[in-house]
Amino acid sequence: MSSLLSGPDRAVSFPPASLDRRFYAFALDRAIAWGVDAVVVVVAWQVWFDDGQWWAGIGVVLATLLLVGLAFAVLAGTRGTSPGKAVFGLRLVDHGTGTPLGVGRATVRTLVLGLAGIPTFGLGVATLAQTALMDPERQRRGWHDRITQGIVVDLRPTPELEEIVVERPHQIVNLTALRLAPVDPSPPPSRPRPAPAPAPDPARKVTVQPIPPPPATSAPPPPPAPVQAPVQAPAARWTVSFDTGESLLVEGLGLVGRRPEGRAGEPVRHLVPLPSKDMSLSKTHAQFQVAADGTLVVMDRGSTNGSTLVRSGVSRDLPAGKPTSLLDGDVVRFGDRFMKVYRED
Repeated sequence: MSSLLSGPDRAVSFPPASLDRRFYAFALDRAIAWGVDAVVVVVAWQVWFDDGQWWAGIGVVLATLLLVGLAFAVLAGTRGTSPGKAVFGLRLVDHGTGTPLGVGRATVRTLVLGLAGIPTFGLGVATLAQTALMDPERQRRGWHDRITQGIVVDLRPTPELEEIVVERPHQIVNLTALRLAPVDPSPPPSRPRPAPAPAPDPARKVTVQPIPPPPATSAPPPPPAPVQAPVQAPAARWTVSFDTGESLLVEGLGLVGRRPEGRAGEPVRHLVPLPSKDMSLSKTHAQFQVAADGTLVVMDRGSTNGSTLVRSGVSRDLPAGKPTSLLDGDVVRFGDRFMKVYRED
């Protein structure tokens, strides 16, 4: 299997699986395992326990439990999957390399989950889920994931993304304002040559009178050239669409969360409350708005589980308190919810 994690900071190419989908996959795996064990117990009861061969029946049941657990461990260690994970589109991989864990680490993980799922230790599943919810790296890795250096990722296809090249509007030149006269291709007319002056008569005496200079007159100043107003680029219109089906045109500051509320004096235009099954969405999770230059920006407001930007299939975590510019087609994940961005010129 190719690497699902890459880079020095181990950026996840596929997002971490949500806790609700992981629980459904775990419940399906336990139902299959317990179903097989129940059939073996019924058969052992009829064959060995009725005949008084208690040790033989107990041995068969214990061997079945071990074989079923080993089968799940081998499947998870070599393929990173299980019946439940295959149904819900999840995959178990190494946190550092993105490759399968191997049978050894997968066996330890299966043993921990098996003990946590025993009815007498029912609180174990809730404890593991709580450790995944409080993961400081915001990748929902529980205690059983950390001791085996694993992570469960969501392989479901994300919305198709394309890298968008933003085309700037061309500058419009007003030829009338610039007063560009057309060039006349015909040659300039020839000027007539003056007639030669007659030769002076040496016998005639000529007195030359000085010509007084003309009175000085001030020439009127040239009229000011018209000022061409700068051409403004048309403003972009941004639309955001959420996986809940809600879509809106961004016309001001928007807040996203379970029950988003603005701060005192904050000019909030859009409040987008979103349901969260696994409570991975904070009360006021993030904000979005159009900047002065027409760019749509998003910013995480210090949420518990953070926000993730998905661009061209690559995910990266958004820094809390720092705005990030978005492109047409970007997807932003807020906990177990996501928002897709559309740009209209």
